Amino acid sequence: MTPDIRPYARSLILGTLATALTLSLVCSTSLQYGHADVPFAATADEIQPLAVGDSAPRFTVRTIDDERFEFDPRTLERPVVLISFRGGWCPFCNMHLSELRHAIPEISEMGVDVLFLSGDRPELLYSSLSGQTQGYIDGLNYTILSDADAQAAIALGIAFRASDRTMQRRHDKGDDIEDSSMARHGVLPVPAVFAVNRDGIITFAAANANYKVRIPTDQLLAAAREVAEAE
Repeated sequence: MTPDIRPYARSLILGTLATALTLSLVCSTSLQYGHADVPFAATADEIQPLAVGDSAPRFTVRTIDDERFEFDPRTLERPVVLISFRGGWCPFCNMHLSELRHAIPEISEMGVDVLFLSGDRPELLYSSLSGQTQGYIDGLNYTILSDADAQAAIALGIAFRASDRTMQRRHDKGDDIEDSSMARHGVLPVPAVFAVNRDGIITFAAANANYKVRIPTDQLLAAAREVAEAE
């Protein structure tokens, strides 16, 4: 006698519907995290960063003490400038951090907070920087946060897949990238800058796929001044 397959069919259909609903909820929830519905681009040239007028995303990163730090654009007390960089192993990132040492105090005086987002894990946030860079920023109000999970980079739409060649080169040079966004997820952030007002809206956005090109200091100051004066 042929067994009744209706219970199995019904179970399969219900399971499929449940899976579809779960995926729908996940995708719906991910929209609050910017472009998290498309986790990362295949190359730096294909990123889709958030733009002026977009709502800033909510994301969680880690402090140098490996404590949870949640960025929530709905509860900002002051405007914020977010600056992403690849990690302390990147010489161009070190150069940029050093150059910005003159701008950070001025931006802070405007009433704007500056948060640096690094792909390094917490314990490497400062130690992986060059000695010169550490000397330059010592005593300044630098808040460097770990985005080793790439959550912020994905939310901001600036995450892309790191090539095997890039990762091998870093290993060959002896860089400590273990548990960084690059080693953990094969993802790197495109260096970018976002200014966010107290309403959580992006008022300035700049991202360049060429990691050797960084925002000039005068342009960063202008962006910070604009978001500060709009309050």
